[in-house]
Amino acid sequence: MTRYTRDMLGYGPNRPDPQWPGGAKIAVQFVLNYEEGGENNVLHGDAGSEAFLSDIIGAQPWVGQRHWNMESIYEYGARAGFWRLHELFTGANVPVTIYGVATALARSPVQVEAMKDAGWEIASHGLKWVEHKDMPEAEERAQIAEAIRLHTEVVGEPPRGWYTGRCSMNTVPLTAETGQFAYISDTYDDDLPYWAQVGGRDQLIIPYTLEANDMRFAGAPGYVTGEHFYQYLKDAFDTLYAEGQAGRAAMMSIGLHCRLIGRPGKIAGLKRFLDYIAGFDGVWTPTRLDIAEHWAKVHPPVAKERPSQMDRERFVAKFGAIYEHSPWIAERAFDLELGPSHDCAAGIANALARMFRSASAEERLGVLNAHPDLAGKLAAAKRLTAESTSEQASAGLDALTDEERARFTELNAAYTAKHGFPFIIAVRDHDKAGILAAFDRRIANDTDTEFAEACRQVERIARLRLEDML
Repeated sequence: MTRYTRDMLGYGPNRPDPQWPGGAKIAVQFVLNYEEGGENNVLHGDAGSEAFLSDIIGAQPWVGQRHWNMESIYEYGARAGFWRLHELFTGANVPVTIYGVATALARSPVQVEAMKDAGWEIASHGLKWVEHKDMPEAEERAQIAEAIRLHTEVVGEPPRGWYTGRCSMNTVPLTAETGQFAYISDTYDDDLPYWAQVGGRDQLIIPYTLEANDMRFAGAPGYVTGEHFYQYLKDAFDTLYAEGQAGRAAMMSIGLHCRLIGRPGKIAGLKRFLDYIAGFDGVWTPTRLDIAEHWAKVHPPVAKERPSQMDRERFVAKFGAIYEHSPWIAERAFDLELGPSHDCAAGIANALARMFRSASAEERLGVLNAHPDLAGKLAAAKRLTAESTSEQASAGLDALTDEERARFTELNAAYTAKHGFPFIIAVRDHDKAGILAAFDRRIANDTDTEFAEACRQVERIARLRLEDML
């Protein structure tokens, strides 16, 4: 099997109604990353100093040395920025989710107490604020376990949410396998939560953000003033709120860092945004755990058979009859690079159509000739496939007058005699009169034109059949 594991479809055009509490048109969720004291530092046993997400432009790690300037910038986040943000959010009565690095939380007991007193969710942000991309799987698994243990010890209860941030390809499966988390947020791929099959279990994913995020004060292209940040957040909110009014409600995640947005000139933009959204009805400002619990209740995981995960025998049994009496198309389609994007009617229709289109002219002619005449002898003898029987009945071809039946018989014979294959049309797209009109119009075409049209109609019939099935 050749399978592509990335999901390039998600909800696609069928975005579910999140049914936010109170009929809210948008969920605006604030995350405050607490990393100060968990960053790279030789005091923490790391090889060198931190170089990520600070106001030191172009910072590089100092190998084997402490970086006094970098340390003091991180310390500002704990000493001043956190308290400025604490005052802002408690004053606005807006809860936040803390992404807490376990070692950072352990070094900040007073801040942890303030988080708890405010009723904020404290999710896990890993054991240390370091890169995981090259970390061996066993080491990362051990660090996840230690992060949970230390977090529970420091906070008083285990974390229900997880976000590593500087993650590896193993992070999501490793965190999911613990069975510990109501949600994981190490993705940026949607505006709504979704369920993922990870290690044989259903894991809720609540995507995070790197763009509605104050980290862009520390990178290029990025925000320079608080007003820039405010304007971006406002534009995102206005777009999503309008979508919510149109019945397509979604979620807006906003990422914050104590040492960045906690600076006076930057926090002004965040305060302006909080004031702005307070002027709207239908705005829900939950924690991420609130979202997870709501989603699990309103949109629990649904077990379903996924075509991309079927074995060959099941795949062919399921889709072998989609193209009339031509299971070889499904046989070939199974060997394509199928993935989650094919686990729907449009996806399988495309896979089957590719094999039909790439087949020889002789093979495609065989598919055309496998189709029955419209309202012909097979229909009268009730020897059509179940699919063809249903399709012809949908257009009333099973209830013709004697005159209509004679007309169809005449047209079928003339068309087949001229072109060498039966007249094919996706009858569900037409009524009886429309089918007869198409018959009259198309019979005059040359055979090459009709061959191409018949092939298009075969693909359309297959698409409609898959819509019924999936």
